Amino acid sequence: MANRKIRVLLAKLGLDSHTVGITVIAGALRDAGMEVIYTGLRQTPDMVVQAAVQEDADVIGISSLSGAQMQHIPKLLDRLRSAEADDKLVVVGGVIPDEDAAELKAAGVDEVFTMGARTEDIATFIRTWWEAERR
Repeated sequence: MANRKIRVLLAKLGLDSHTVGITVIAGALRDAGMEVIYTGLRQTPDMVVQAAVQEDADVIGISSLSGAQMQHIPKLLDRLRSAEADDKLVVVGGVIPDEDAAELKAAGVDEVFTMGARTEDIATFIRTWWEAERR
């Protein structure tokens, strides 16, 4: 684990088919030196957890532009706990109302990035977490 790259698994849950944002994030995180695994569209919480465990991901990033984040993200967090994989950083981005962001963070999401978040800020958040975890 000495000098390995941060492994970030990105996913779109449910029927959300908007891919521009997640594609931009994937490229920015790759350019920031992270290894990015993109699972694609129409993922379920179980599929994301299984992929995160199999890929030994450090970070799970969920893009939500469909408004279904309150349906899918709590299930994802529950599945992570059940799989004893809740040591991963979980970030969510997209069109997330403030009240949903607060509820998601209270449920265990580490950070919520809304529309217009700078890719540099997302990469810095992940890298800061990684460095703190490795101490």
